[in-house]
Formats: sequence, C-alpha cells, structure tokens
Amino acid sequence: MKIVFMGTPDFAVPSLQALIDAGHEIAAVYTQPDKPVGRRQELTAPPVKELALEYGIPVYQPTKMRDGTLAEQLRQLAPDLIAVVAYGRLLPKEILEIPPMGCINVHASLLPKYRGAGPIQWAVINGEKETGITTMHMAEGLDTGDILLVAKTPIGEEETAGELFDRLAPLGADCLKKTVQALAQGRIAPVKQDESKATNAPMLNKEMAVLDFTKPAQDLYNLIRGLNPWPVAVTEFQGKRLKVFAAQVQPGSGEPGTVLDAQQFVIACGQDALRFTEVQLEGSRRMSAEEFLRGKQIIVGKSLTGN
Repeated sequence: MKIVFMGTPDFAVPSLQALIDAGHEIAAVYTQPDKPVGRRQELTAPPVKELALEYGIPVYQPTKMRDGTLAEQLRQLAPDLIAVVAYGRLLPKEILEIPPMGCINVHASLLPKYRGAGPIQWAVINGEKETGITTMHMAEGLDTGDILLVAKTPIGEEETAGELFDRLAPLGADCLKKTVQALAQGRIAPVKQDESKATNAPMLNKEMAVLDFTKPAQDLYNLIRGLNPWPVAVTEFQGKRLKVFAAQVQPGSGEPGTVLDAQQFVIACGQDALRFTEVQLEGSRRMSAEEFLRGKQIIVGKSLTGN
C-alpha cells in the first residue's frame, strides 16, 4: 500500500518502522520543523525525520497547512492513505479528503476518553487503572473520528507517564499495522464515538506542577507520576525549587505541608501523607531522598517551605 506518514516525536518512530517492516511503500514523511534543543539551542531534527532519512524516504516539514501548497503536494504523491501518529498539527478537511482510504490516526487513549495532546499523562494523573491505543479515521474535530481498532493495557500502580509512554509506543505501532492490514482486506467496521463519554487531555504546563498539600496524598502521588518526566512536580525547600520525581503514599496526619518525619522526608497532606523518595534541588543533581537529607536540618512540625 502507498502511504504518507505524518509524525514527529519518539512515540511515532515505532509506527513508522512497523509500516516500513510490513513492506508498505512510504511515499513521504511529514514532520514538524527542526527545533533548537538544550542549553546550546542546537537545531535538532525530530526523531521521525531521522528514521525516515535512514531509509531514504523524502521528508517534508511544512509550517503552513491551509495555503493549498501541502494539499497539492499530497495530491501529486497520491497515497492510498495517510497515517498520522503524534504529528502535532490538525489536518484541514481539504487534506483529510485526499487519500481514498482516508487518514488514520493512532491515539494513546481509549477514545472517546482523553482527547487531546496529553492522553498518557492525564490517564496517570487521574488515577486510571487502564488505558490503551485507539486507531481511528480522522475527522475535522480533535480526535473525534470513527474508531477502527482498540488495544487495552493496565496502568501499573507505580508506573510513570514516561514508562507508560514507552509501553504504548510499540503497542500503537502494532495497532497501526493491524489497522492498515484490515483496511486493505476490507474487514474492519468503523464505530462512532460516544460523545457523552468524551473527556479532554490538554497539553501539560509548568503551572500545574506545583504540589498543593491540601489535596489528598493519593492525588499528589498520581500527579507526581503523571508529570514524570516532564514537567516534573515541584515544591519549595528552604527558598529553592525542589523537583519531586517519585514518592509514596503512607498513613499520617497533620497540618498540610508540614514535616511529619524528618528522617524519611514525610509531608502531611489533606488526607494521609507523602514520603518523597527521589528529588532534585534547584542547582543540584537528581538523587534519592535519603541522600538529599544528609546534612540538612528538617524539623518535624515545620512547614516544608518554611524550614
């Protein structure tokens, strides 16, 4: 089958590889423009672009989607279908209507739940026990198209968003491969999404990362997992920003935000308590809480931010 692939980050790489390995003709790859990365702001190619270049696949990085240039280019390529995996751009109706077999999207949630840019993270933040992959025929709305195939997987009690991301990427690739095969054989029946069950998963931001200790410890624990590896949950410690990469929920009560155990770094919450287990103080490196506490004076009963 002749396919145009659209994707950008690491998550999309296994999907492109799966289509290549399955023997499909990848007519072109579309991805986001190269971006400055790191302290030196070195211009860096998206992971999907790097893979495409390894196989000699033409790569395009358009900045505009609606001026007609991209649509005309796609018409000339004449793909049977377009596969979209974490491309990062909404496709206009003009493009969606080009391939005869439609545009297929791989989304990392059990649609219609968690439509949007952060489905993996929000599933963890909200304490979901299960998530998965949905492939769908793309429509003009955000992740609103008819469902083609679904694969479910449990979310581990201690699993971070980053760890779940790593598991879902190959699952998404497998679903895409199976979806394309089923479409080619005419043995897949699209299913309308139930709009009454739709929820949103907006893009994460650093403002939501600040730990509010008046909330239950379980909620904060889920937030810490969901924000790892980015943007990472934060609080303050002696006037400096403290990133919290990992924690545990344990019994305990006290004024929210106060220290309950200075040896174990346990902080009171609105319900139960949080024990920090992996942290990074501003200007320092990431380390275990045990290592962090060596030589630091923390007083039981004092506010974490007031010590």
